[in-house]
Amino acid sequence: MMGFGMFGGMFFFWIILIGLAVLVVRGLFQPNQSDRGSSKTEPLSARQILEQRYARGEINQEQYQLMLKDIQQ
Repeated sequence: MMGFGMFGGMFFFWIILIGLAVLVVRGLFQPNQSDRGSSKTEPLSARQILEQRYARGEINQEQYQLMLKDIQQ
């Protein structure tokens, strides 16, 4: 029985090389999760930030109402 030999080793070398190339190309052309909050988009307004904090439960309804009243002035 003959093993993979030189040609088998070259085959695996090219498979690995092509796989790495595919990963690099995908990484270059697909946006990352961290790019969503980049400077390409408009910054959030104070009201939007407040609404997000309330939705996450960081502030309660009373705090939300007071802060909302404060930013509307």
